[in-house]
Amino acid sequence: MEKSLLTRLAFWQNSNSKLELGIYVCPDKLVVYQANNSDGISSTETESHVGERLETESITHEFAFNGSNWSSVFASIAKQFKSAQLHITLCSSFYQLLIVDKPNVEPNEMSQALLWSVKDMVTQAVTDLHIDYFDSPLPNSTKLSVVVTERARLSAMVLAAQEHHLQVLGISIEEMAVTGLFEQDNQARLILCHTPGQELLLTVVKQGQLYMQRRVRGFNKLDTVSVDDLAMGMVDSLSLELQRSMDYFESQLRQAPVVSIELLINGQVDKLAELVSANFDQKVNAMAIDTVEAKIALLTCGEFYRVDTRESGVQT
Repeated sequence: MEKSLLTRLAFWQNSNSKLELGIYVCPDKLVVYQANNSDGISSTETESHVGERLETESITHEFAFNGSNWSSVFASIAKQFKSAQLHITLCSSFYQLLIVDKPNVEPNEMSQALLWSVKDMVTQAVTDLHIDYFDSPLPNSTKLSVVVTERARLSAMVLAAQEHHLQVLGISIEEMAVTGLFEQDNQARLILCHTPGQELLLTVVKQGQLYMQRRVRGFNKLDTVSVDDLAMGMVDSLSLELQRSMDYFESQLRQAPVVSIELLINGQVDKLAELVSANFDQKVNAMAIDTVEAKIALLTCGEFYRVDTRESGVQT
C-alpha cells in the first residue's frame, strides 16, 4: 500500500488545477502550506528537488477550527484559494495507530480481517470506523500498522471540502509525514516530534521509511516549558525514553544504532538539544523551523509529491 492513507475515502482523481495546498489538521486550527507549483511537477524531477522547491516557494496560513466546523473552515480556505487541491495530514487526536498481527488472508480481504483484529482495541463499533494500514519496511515482519478513524468525522471533512469546490487528493497521518525529513538518508535517525498539547511522538526513519514509532505521555507541554524546568529533571526523563526507544530499535528490531537525534519541537529547542546531547554519543540536532505545525503542513505536500513521482498511477 502506498504511504498516503485513506485514499479510497479521499477520492483520488486527476485535475488540471495547479494550486496545491498542504493542510495539517490540528484540534484548534488548520495550518495551510501554499506551494508555488505553477510549473507543475515533472516526472523526472527528483525528490530532493521537490523538497527544495517546497521549502523556498511557499507561504503558511492558519484558519481557526473548533474540531467540527468543517464547512465554515473550508469556506474560508476556498475564499482565499478558490478551487485548490488539498493534501491533508491529521493530528493524532483524529486517529489511532495500532500494531496488529498480519492476518493470513488475501489482499482483497485484508481490510475486513483487520476490522476484527482491532475490535477489542477500540471503544467504538467497527461499523463506525474507517481503517487503512501499511506494512513495516523490516523484512519478514509479521506486523501491520493500522490507522483507525471515525468514519462519520472523516466523511464530514471530505464532503465539506467538496462542497466548497476543494479537491482532496489524499489524507495521511503525522507518523508518515515526518518520514519525508530524511528521504535520501540511508542511516537511521530518531525524530522527536511534538505539537502543542499533544503527546510526544518518537519515530525512527531511514530512507523515507517508518521503522518504529511510539507515543510518550508526560511531555504534552514540552513547547512551553522553561529552561529551568528542562534542567530540573525533564531532560533526564526524556533521555530515559529516548534510550528505551533506541534499545528497542537495536535489540528487538536488530538494527544498527541511529546516527542522530532530531528535535522537531517548538519552544526552547536549542537549549533542549544542548541538554539532551550531554546524555548521548549521537549528535542531537534542533531543526530550524518556523513552527512544527507549518513544517508538517509542508511535509504533507512533500509526501504526496513523493507518491506522485514514484507511481505512474493512483489507486481508486
